[in-house]
Amino acid sequence: MRTRLVSIAIAVVAVGALTLPGAAQASPPPRIPTVSALAHGSEAGTAVVSGHQDPGSRISVAGEHTASAHTLNVDYQVQETGYWCGPAATRIALSARMAPPSQSDLAVQLGTTEAGTDHISQVTDVLNAHLGTGWYETKEMPNDPPTQAERDLLWSDVVLDIDNNYPIVANIVAPPGNQPPGYPPDQTIYHYFTVIGYDDANGTVLIADPASFSGNQIYWLSFDQLATLIPPKGYSA
Repeated sequence: MRTRLVSIAIAVVAVGALTLPGAAQASPPPRIPTVSALAHGSEAGTAVVSGHQDPGSRISVAGEHTASAHTLNVDYQVQETGYWCGPAATRIALSARMAPPSQSDLAVQLGTTEAGTDHISQVTDVLNAHLGTGWYETKEMPNDPPTQAERDLLWSDVVLDIDNNYPIVANIVAPPGNQPPGYPPDQTIYHYFTVIGYDDANGTVLIADPASFSGNQIYWLSFDQLATLIPPKGYSA
């Protein structure tokens, strides 16, 4: 239902830091690069981030809001195994609202196996459990191609959820001839990715794709194609 160190103080009589001879200096955490989703426009096929990314590598996507477009601030991470797209997509969605759990923790919570994450309802349950809300609902799209009513509901959900800072997790089926950029063209790909923005003027949606197929991590996709990729699966919105 939607409702809308302890530390030990050491006195040092000196100005500045005390460095003991031979003491190891802590390395600063690696900087996570931040990217703008709208820097190069929002037409379908526009890449926000592309290039090789190792499993587990991260990118911060800056949230932006214009007259027609709205994108969310998320912590993107490449999926750490070939079958953790569900946990990785769930992690990206949670990162818009909280410090997200690890992919490995989410894999346990989702019941993910080497065969993947079985059903989108498992994603819905885990999202609501972490956020402490009943915002997310499982939306089925059994008709392929989708009906106009299913398309209208999907667009309404995209706008409503993004405007309220709730990314959408979609379970997709991408056969040869109908695939997002970089997908293996000779295979049907069963996958989860996260919708983190939209542009009403261009009829596009912003995808955070944890698979990083051919280095495609964050890209704009036409809403029409998104609507054809989800059947006969579903999405959490």
